[in-house]
Amino acid sequence: MVERSVTPAHPQTGEKRSVTPAHIKQNQPNQPRRGENETQNSMANTLVKNDIHLVFHVKSTGIVMRTADLPRIFAYIGGIIKNIGGIPIEIGGVANHVHILTSLPKTIALADFVRTIKANSSKWMKSLNNYYKNFSWQEVYGAFSVSPSLLQKTVRYIRGQEAHHRKKSFQEEYKRFLDAYGIQYDERSAFGD
Repeated sequence: MVERSVTPAHPQTGEKRSVTPAHIKQNQPNQPRRGENETQNSMANTLVKNDIHLVFHVKSTGIVMRTADLPRIFAYIGGIIKNIGGIPIEIGGVANHVHILTSLPKTIALADFVRTIKANSSKWMKSLNNYYKNFSWQEVYGAFSVSPSLLQKTVRYIRGQEAHHRKKSFQEEYKRFLDAYGIQYDERSAFGD
């Protein structure tokens, strides 16, 4: 038989709860209260692998990222992704845009994922140096699914951004992605702020 005592009513809710004394609790298995951890348990059994290649540009009316700052910016973006449950695979780019190859977290929508990355990285950059006080990302972004067989090819592509953009502009590159994925777009909205 389990020994229980009743606590006085809660001052705000008036609810009375039954409480098991601590010396008895130690000998009982840990069981969550009803409803507690239900979401965590159901998500633990959800198996998801969704790799995405994200591309977004700095605001055209703003400033570009300084080349010397790119490694720190990319590392910070990787930290944001980890903090919201994603897995950063490769992050790179050049002064005016970034490429992110990542596994999406199973608990957040793509739009919220990108919004979080952009908001937190631009806020951090503004605190990094006075040069970035007016820094902003464009609202638009591209998100392209990547099959497991193309992950390494995508990693190499992102690592080769500097050489790649000696020959092609961001607009040419971005149009190529949109066309390859059969995405219809209006150039004004695809490249606008």
